[in-house]
Amino acid sequence: MPDGGHANAGYRRLFDRDGLTFGAGFPLTGANRFTPNVGDELRLARHAESVGFDGLWARDVPTYWPKFGDAGQTFDTWPWLSHVAAHTDDIALGTSSVVLTLRHPLHVAKSAATVDRLSDGRLVLGVASGDRDPEYPAFDVDQGERGDLFRESVEALRTVWREDFPELEGRWGSLEGDLDVVPKPTTETLPLLPTGHARQSREWIAEHGDGWLFYHLPESTLESYLADWREAAGEKPFSIAVRVELADDPTAGPEPLHLGFHAGVEWFREYFARLEDYGLDHAIVGIQNDDREAALSTFADEIIDQL
Repeated sequence: MPDGGHANAGYRRLFDRDGLTFGAGFPLTGANRFTPNVGDELRLARHAESVGFDGLWARDVPTYWPKFGDAGQTFDTWPWLSHVAAHTDDIALGTSSVVLTLRHPLHVAKSAATVDRLSDGRLVLGVASGDRDPEYPAFDVDQGERGDLFRESVEALRTVWREDFPELEGRWGSLEGDLDVVPKPTTETLPLLPTGHARQSREWIAEHGDGWLFYHLPESTLESYLADWREAAGEKPFSIAVRVELADDPTAGPEPLHLGFHAGVEWFREYFARLEDYGLDHAIVGIQNDDREAALSTFADEIIDQL
């Protein structure tokens, strides 16, 4: 059972406390179809840290497919998080999520350990099997093998982080024992949070992951998932991503958004209090308001500080 991730500073920041914690998802400026303004993104990242968010999460979108809707935060995950690390202090840095099936595991191992070292152990890895159909032929990957590839990548990552000069073989290639991957991370292994089902069973995720990262779910579904997760995984954390648009009227009721809600702060406060009661550990908030800085402040003052 994975255990080294629990010593990781980012993991502790997110999960080593009672109650629900919150992260903010890049692009903080909302620029998810073109290159965002770096200065504005960093300013909002520092602001999120200063007002009480515990994590900053970067998506991994290898290619832009207009039909799907966006290109994530546009910048490649690893240099972007290294840049963010240099401009923040101790907030956790997360991936949501690295598409393991489209990246070579030795590259992932080296890049992730590098970011972890440069950030003094703040990196937490959401990992996924991918969901954009045209990307698989672009990378010459058989889409039907996603599940197997994902499991092999997780095994490879754990092994090369934990062992010196390991012997290992998979569809990605082989290590014969005279090669090593450096640097090693700050802890025995980096925490891995499989995202969605990643073509795996809940039992596999509970055994091999350090937690579970999921998309926004209806409340009744989330409550059921959390109950089943606790039975399978004990106290390993469960996280979701949810889009939030704060209404001008603090008493406004909810209106559905794609993967989230438009509502007043009073409703959101009650909503997240219910999720906390269900046992949710962390929520990645995607702020949708035009004035991101003000919305981050309001969310922190009226929701994070009040739970």
